[in-house]
Amino acid sequence: MKFIILALKGKGKYHVEAMKFALDEIYNLNELRMSLINGTYKFDGYTTFTVYEPKERVINAPHFKDKIVQLAINNVLKDVYNPCFIFDSYACIDGKGTHKCVDRIQHLMRKAKWEYGEETAIIKGDVKKFFYTINRDILKNLLQKKIKCKKTLNLLFKIIDSADVIDLLGLPLGNTLSQICANVYMNELDQFCKRRLSLKYMIRYMDDFFIFVKNKEEANRVLDLIYVFVEEKLQLELNKNKTKIFPINQGLNAIGYKIYTTHRLLRNDSKKKIKRKLKAMPQLIIAGKMTIAKAEQILNSWLGHAKHGDSYNFIKNLMIKYYFLYLIKGKDKSVLKINYNILKRYYNENNKN
Repeated sequence: MKFIILALKGKGKYHVEAMKFALDEIYNLNELRMSLINGTYKFDGYTTFTVYEPKERVINAPHFKDKIVQLAINNVLKDVYNPCFIFDSYACIDGKGTHKCVDRIQHLMRKAKWEYGEETAIIKGDVKKFFYTINRDILKNLLQKKIKCKKTLNLLFKIIDSADVIDLLGLPLGNTLSQICANVYMNELDQFCKRRLSLKYMIRYMDDFFIFVKNKEEANRVLDLIYVFVEEKLQLELNKNKTKIFPINQGLNAIGYKIYTTHRLLRNDSKKKIKRKLKAMPQLIIAGKMTIAKAEQILNSWLGHAKHGDSYNFIKNLMIKYYFLYLIKGKDKSVLKINYNILKRYYNENNKN
């Protein structure tokens, strides 16, 4: 039952399949269980669709029963692998996530600058087309080092090999197991940086990594070694346009913020994105293409992100310009709401022609 509830999380794409599954839940779960025990379980493939935010990506979502299986496997893999990951790995790990990652980045920046001074340099690394270029044979070899159950490995390999690929490369975006498998893969880089290079200040969020060293010369030396390791051992390629070295006082663009040792700001692309959405909302709501509840959900999801940066004045100015917004301050958190009557007036005033 636990994994059925988890499988329902998302944007509604599983509700029809879930309802059919739940009509005879006990029977269907038992059938699924027996197929796994007997080795007759068959993967049903994917529902493929495209998302455009923050960039265009093809998503391969497993069918409902397959997601239940993947969540159960994921639960086992977390117990095996989470203790093996370095402390400063933050993507797709329970109790971590984007906001704690940003807090930790700023903390490490402060520690590095206190130790190394004004010459402290930042290495910002990004793996080119990461999920699409993971070598499946390398991944399978890594999984075999920790997992000894042949049935579990066969099931894992069946899921890893379930999407169309070129030259045995890539994991499907949207696959529940892709994230932990990607973390297992990139943990090799983490261990190389910590054990072989003895880097004190390093943090990774999936395929993005950030390292703070004493000066530019040291940064160049470290990055050269990382380039070789990534290409030879992981058979991946760093994105040369996004992999950079720069002084710490320049600040770091990461995880949706511009981070400095003293403060952090919302990135300009985040500001532009919410402005575009706010500009479009009145017409969508008036036309019945978006509900007030959906609009408020979008706004408060963004607000939760914005409040982790120094964004008070920006939010205040948004509420002045889009005056159909108002803020309800609660004990634990504040939420943005929309006044429909004022929104109609705003819409009419801005569409007189």
